[in-house]
Amino acid sequence: MLEFEIDKLTNSIESSISGETFETVVLPFDVSKTRFLKKKDWIFNWKEEAENELRSVYKLVTNQNPKIIHGLVSISINQDHVFLHLVESAKFNKGSEKLYLGVAGNLIAFACKIAFENGFNGTVVFDSKTKLITHYQLSIGAKILIGNRMFIDFKEANSLVKHYFK
Repeated sequence: MLEFEIDKLTNSIESSISGETFETVVLPFDVSKTRFLKKKDWIFNWKEEAENELRSVYKLVTNQNPKIIHGLVSISINQDHVFLHLVESAKFNKGSEKLYLGVAGNLIAFACKIAFENGFNGTVVFDSKTKLITHYQLSIGAKILIGNRMFIDFKEANSLVKHYFK
């Protein structure tokens, strides 16, 4: 079950202090680089996730400083959609004192982009925690498929991709 917060839809990521925006890029995450992730800074076990051959892990970095990971996402390509397994912002981008806004939105938009590139009309599916269903409906236009399983379809996916990927 996913538990990420969409704090703000930005054009890239935005400093919560100055409002300055920073251009981002989403890149494949190399499992050999997991040694640089401090366990105390991440909730999920990204080494294990990156070693799963059925999933692909990507990192969100800025063009200005590609060594700092702002967030990670794990997806798989299914028959007619992209499945979103995990999304996590770096520790410094969580909570009331987060440094940057827009990380989760950026990673969700990336999953939608992959869904378009694979001919799925932007369809992304994920399992939500019950308490966040309304949040995802309001923030990214996700819809309930069944139970806690939600999806983003063409209209909302297209909007997210246009917002983040010019």
